[in-house]
Amino acid sequence: MVGLTGGIGSGKSAVAARLAGLGAVVVDADQLSREVVAPGTEGLAEVVATFGDRVLGPDGALDRAALGALVFTDEAGRRALEAIIHPRVRTRTAELVAAAQPGAVVVNDVPLLVESGLGPTYHLVVVVQTALSIRLERLTRDRGMAPAEARRRIAAQADDARRRAAADVVLTNDGTRDELHRAVDALWADRLLPYAVNLRDRRAADPPRPGGIEADPPRPERVEAGLPRPERVEAGPAQPEQYARLVARIHRAVAPADLPIDYIGSMAIPELDSVDVIVIQLTVLCLDDADGALAEQLADAGFPRLPDSGRNAARWPERVHGSADPARPVRLYVREAGWPGGRL
Repeated sequence: MVGLTGGIGSGKSAVAARLAGLGAVVVDADQLSREVVAPGTEGLAEVVATFGDRVLGPDGALDRAALGALVFTDEAGRRALEAIIHPRVRTRTAELVAAAQPGAVVVNDVPLLVESGLGPTYHLVVVVQTALSIRLERLTRDRGMAPAEARRRIAAQADDARRRAAADVVLTNDGTRDELHRAVDALWADRLLPYAVNLRDRRAADPPRPGGIEADPPRPERVEAGLPRPERVEAGPAQPEQYARLVARIHRAVAPADLPIDYIGSMAIPELDSVDVIVIQLTVLCLDDADGALAEQLADAGFPRLPDSGRNAARWPERVHGSADPARPVRLYVREAGWPGGRL
């Protein structure tokens, strides 16, 4: 489940079209929002009952421009419209997702994904980012907007900084269409498709390394065996944002949703260069709770159980999960409350 978003004029639709051509199942929220209020639908009848006949065109279809003018500066009106459209769009989206084949990459094209706080509902969020000057040029040239209207539309959406904070992947679309296609093709081959296959097979993309994921310096037997040394990265502001996105997905996936989650390991220490693995601790009341439903919930969210996890349960009473995302190594330790090894 990929969430795709970007500001108006960013080229998000071009990315969605390219992904569809590569084999993704694309669910277009804008298209669905039109379908649920098409002539003859219950959605349109409810919109007319709420806003009156003035939102209908001569042909009896919804006049989206007239409706937009009514709700753009009316917070109560906007919320009333969302209460009509959003539940119907969610229902139709769920139907399309359920119809996708196992292992499919389902791309949810959602213009207001960030503004609606939908990031944790997806395994990965892709943001298309384009320079303001280019977006303004596209809106005035391709959509016939006046410059002032184009600026107003852009200002009404989340800014680039807010989108970047919600993004696992940022696609920059300041160049040619061919350059954009090459970036999308690489994302598909290197990350999206392997991620989908790993999810289907309940397989972590980052199998355990002998000697532990944070062994530094590497043990002599690792060097002699030619085993790779874990990559180290410089401290940076992106690391806490990555952790926050992962934790939001875990909280949404597991029950109960208030299980304690902590950021541990070297990456959790500000300004410390560290091994490029985000280490998370999830605490349960009883380790038996780590099996069964919880393990399945974590696997569905992109954190499958690692092979042989719990083999040494007498000495290390924990369960260990990895990441199905080939580009974001994670260790997720599920530990029992009160166990000494789980104390921070």
